[in-house]
Amino acid sequence: MVWCCCFVHHQRKRKQSSQDQDDAISVCSLGRNDRSISFRGDSRPDLFTPRPWSRNAPPPITKRRDSKLWSETFDVCVNQVLTSKEIKRQEAIFELSQGEEDLIEDLKLAKKAYHDPMLKLSIMTEEELMQIFGTLDSLIPLHEDLLRRLRGVRKPDGSTEHVGHILVGWLPCLNSYDSYCSNQVAAKALLDHKKQDHRVQDFLQRCLESPFSRKLDLWNFLDIPRSRLVKYHLLLKEILRHTPNDHPDQQHLEEAINIVQGIVAEINVKTGESECHYYKERLIYLEDCQRDPLIDNSRALTCHGELKNNRGAKFHVFLFQEVLVITRTITQNDKLYYQLYRQPMPVKDLVVEDLQDGEVRVAGSLRGAFTNNERIKNFFRVGYKNGPQSQSHSFQANDTFNKQQWLNCIRQAKESVQCSGGDDPLPSEGHLIPAEQSSDSQQATRFEQMDHSDSISDCSMDTSEVSMDCEQMEQTDCSIHSKQVESDV
Repeated sequence: MVWCCCFVHHQRKRKQSSQDQDDAISVCSLGRNDRSISFRGDSRPDLFTPRPWSRNAPPPITKRRDSKLWSETFDVCVNQVLTSKEIKRQEAIFELSQGEEDLIEDLKLAKKAYHDPMLKLSIMTEEELMQIFGTLDSLIPLHEDLLRRLRGVRKPDGSTEHVGHILVGWLPCLNSYDSYCSNQVAAKALLDHKKQDHRVQDFLQRCLESPFSRKLDLWNFLDIPRSRLVKYHLLLKEILRHTPNDHPDQQHLEEAINIVQGIVAEINVKTGESECHYYKERLIYLEDCQRDPLIDNSRALTCHGELKNNRGAKFHVFLFQEVLVITRTITQNDKLYYQLYRQPMPVKDLVVEDLQDGEVRVAGSLRGAFTNNERIKNFFRVGYKNGPQSQSHSFQANDTFNKQQWLNCIRQAKESVQCSGGDDPLPSEGHLIPAEQSSDSQQATRFEQMDHSDSISDCSMDTSEVSMDCEQMEQTDCSIHSKQVESDV
């Protein structure tokens, strides 16, 4: 009895520590939400203009879920004596079940607190809400089914003997996540655009300040299913880790892990293709010669985001599989598009240079002056030369982290092109130096990168900002015999 009580106390402390860590990560993530680079279809919470009715209001009380442990939900000491390994196994199974219950509650809340009121109050049209919420409704009965199965095999004392066969039978249902995840890029773009409507912004802000939201905005709720999807294999591995080798669940759990990893990998590919297609459809070409088969044939978007040149002009840069595209954002018919700036640059011909702080001359200042000024930090240079055509662009990232991410992505893209049999990049000329090849040839799947980046960076799509620069769009000389373009922008 004493040993069990001590274990429960230890579990409570461990659970609270984990909760505190999650809270800290959430706070850090919010603090980094001004970063502009995108490595996935995640969101950046908008900064809302304070409302008169809320300026002097006391801070809302955040509704937090109570942390639940199997060992404190059920009396584990009355009728049986369990080993430490078995208790940990029961805790892992209970965490899986409790997670399903929390997910169902959040999905229902998203519909009840956001979808239905906005439809009833005509804040958004039914078509717009259908685009933003996608197939979220269909996911609720799916997870209710798993929760019902898990509870069905739970014994009166709260323990669960076999769970592997249930997971093997249920996990193929996750294929229905395909359409939901593939829709997220378009859904996020529309939601960001609708936030420019003061009625939408006001409604979402009121919800954010209400206790039921737990300080989560609408997109956080809409992204919960994806977050849950990528955690299944971790939950199953935890159960397997505490399952004896001779337990009947051993084989079933290994099979279940393979099933879920295969499903996530497949959805990952389709989601990447959907994201790539979405942005390709929104590219606007000033000249026919800007059209490039490398863009048309791209099926994945490595990264994209906003960068500035040394004059402070904003560009939205896309790194596709085999081509780098520099654009400026414009609006047409109330929709966001990306107008090409100069010629697309083949990845195989790219050269990249990491520039030291203060090395780039910023408009209105002398080279090397004010080296501690934020305006002349975090620059890097990309360019290419192919016969008579060449370009050179100096870009400034928001911070050191984003700068390094861009450099890594470009270098990995070059490595991938070379490994796939592409031509070797041409030697660099002038002050540009060849990009170093990345030593990490194995990249995590898009979804795993998304979950990992939640705790270290913001990967927002930046579709909520329309950068309108003062200077006119420069026209590209599309002739194959054009003079060298030195656009150290």
